Amino acid sequence: MKGALSWPFLRLYILVLLYFSANAILNVIIPLQGDERGASNTTIGLVMGAYLFTTMFFRPWAGSMIAKYGPIRILRVILVTNGIALILYAVTEFNVYVIARILQGVSTAFFSMALQIGIIDALPEKERSQGISLYSLFSYIPGIVGPLFALMLWETGDDRYFGAVMISIALLTGIVGYTARMTKDTDSAKPQVKEQVKEPGTRMLGSFHHLFTNPHLFKCSVLMLVASVVFGSFATFIPLYSDQITYGNAAVFLMIQAATVVVSRLVLRKKIPSDGKWHPMFIGGTLLLLTLAALFVSLSVTIGAVLFYISALFIGIAQAILYPTLTTYLTFVLPEAHRNMLVGLFIATADLGVSLGGVVMGPVADVSSYSLMYMICAGLGAALIVFASIKRLRTA
Repeated sequence: MKGALSWPFLRLYILVLLYFSANAILNVIIPLQGDERGASNTTIGLVMGAYLFTTMFFRPWAGSMIAKYGPIRILRVILVTNGIALILYAVTEFNVYVIARILQGVSTAFFSMALQIGIIDALPEKERSQGISLYSLFSYIPGIVGPLFALMLWETGDDRYFGAVMISIALLTGIVGYTARMTKDTDSAKPQVKEQVKEPGTRMLGSFHHLFTNPHLFKCSVLMLVASVVFGSFATFIPLYSDQITYGNAAVFLMIQAATVVVSRLVLRKKIPSDGKWHPMFIGGTLLLLTLAALFVSLSVTIGAVLFYISALFIGIAQAILYPTLTTYLTFVLPEAHRNMLVGLFIATADLGVSLGGVVMGPVADVSSYSLMYMICAGLGAALIVFASIKRLRTA
């Protein structure tokens, strides 16, 4: 096979699968360990949120460093950093996990950029979208089986098994990553790319005002930020909330959610609008699924597990559709001169929102309950439906 399905690229996709498999396990284990050790929901949310908050912060610098040194060189350094983070989980206690999460956040910022830039540069234009789609697909596959495997590790009651798995993933990821190859061009910096990403932090700060002055970016960023808060609350607290639901199982929920994301991305990819027009009914329908997911998971504590698992389907579909829909729309309506930087700001709002889903909703769960917290998330979703229906939005 050639192109995006050739062996060098298949090896990159396997690397993606290995890299994100650790997080699929940690998303279940960390909340459970925190709860067992008496940590509050606020603390658990901070530890979980540190990951994507750090990713968001370092993402602007990732493009610049990759352009300067090439994706392969950056990838190899990042694999060492990721390995150190995973080993920290194996040899330390919960109160040190925040350091490991920060290291993981730095690694992911550079890893995702290095892989995607490398794939884009190495493939001909007609196959780039297929390469990026496969990258996205393999990043979600660990979420299908990872939660169940994590729960099996947890039920053994022996942290040594968890530590052995983290070290094994670190070693396998490092071995596969260090043997990865891309085309020669991707290993060398290109002058025009270097110029485009010069001083990324300064340019990002300089472009920040566009979040408020560009009505298209403002609307999409608000929708993505708030929706991601809901996504983040599911990722962080479902492993703890499921124990309160009769026949509720966090691993099954997260597997259904991840499988739904994968299937929806494949089946519905041609349904996503790609005409540069705002489609309030389509976006509103997606946000309605998000709202119903939060509402159903809130009510499932009293009604039962059926609503709990239906919620997993709805949140998976919403997660699969919303981000690519808003991103595609922005690529049409943003000014071409600043498009890449502004899309980067939009992506940062998604990272920030998921992080805030743990950081902000943790205290809410502490002072109330998980059920009420998800009811508040449903209210946020309902507000987004109204916000998305506004035809014209004035900004400063």
